[in-house]
Amino acid sequence: MAATKIVKKAQKIAKSAAPRTYKKFDGDALWLPNTERPAWLDGSLPGDRGFDPLELAKPTEYYQACDRTNPLDKVGLDQSDINKAVNKAGNIVGKFNAPKVEATGAALSPYSEVFGLQRFRETELIHGRWAMLAALGVIIGEASTGVSWVDAGKVELDGAQYLGFSLPFSISQLIWIEVLLVGGAEIYRNRSTDLQERIYPGGAFDPLGLASDDSPRTFKLREAEIKHGRLAMVAFLGFAVQAGFQGQGALGSLAKFASTFSTELAEKIDPTV
Repeated sequence: MAATKIVKKAQKIAKSAAPRTYKKFDGDALWLPNTERPAWLDGSLPGDRGFDPLELAKPTEYYQACDRTNPLDKVGLDQSDINKAVNKAGNIVGKFNAPKVEATGAALSPYSEVFGLQRFRETELIHGRWAMLAALGVIIGEASTGVSWVDAGKVELDGAQYLGFSLPFSISQLIWIEVLLVGGAEIYRNRSTDLQERIYPGGAFDPLGLASDDSPRTFKLREAEIKHGRLAMVAFLGFAVQAGFQGQGALGSLAKFASTFSTELAEKIDPTV
């Protein structure tokens, strides 16, 4: 009898300690509950949560109206004569949507439509990748050199260096190297007219072949990338705001915040605080 009670008690403890399972959400994952997804955001893009409150990515619609100055036309544009007591409203004859956004291959204007969903996705993804590199570089640079990213330019004026190692280049030479390398890469990328290849080139940029196909696994990896990119953009915006108001870098601002809880913790993060 006592053994049975012990077994039941052990089973009860094991059951309570077991991880809880949650039902997978099968509905449409939106950025805000109880909202409706815009028609132009169908969820086919990775990370699409139906967020476009300003309707920036809404396809352009053109309306056709007749010229009211022509007496043969019974409909036309709205009248706008300030000398008349009444201005009659015109009627719309018809409407048509803008042609599908395509890549032109031009270096400075790679898309046929500036306000297009595909162009917005490309710019968001590229900015997100740069932000991930920048946010990681700020933290690693400050942790390894002790120099705030805010003051990194001042240190470079005394002599170019990287992680404490001197470089045989001047600041002007480094600027030209960066312009040529980054600018050349962007010009080369803008030559592609394949909308998918422009943002997911694959090949040498995916040496392990992790996301070079159209499998569900690739879609999840691309969704994880865009989510991390969005988070990194917000993080670097926070770095910039902190630097503007406090004049300190990322670790310095974190240490100042930690000092409100523990002085020892703040000294471990940034000994200069």
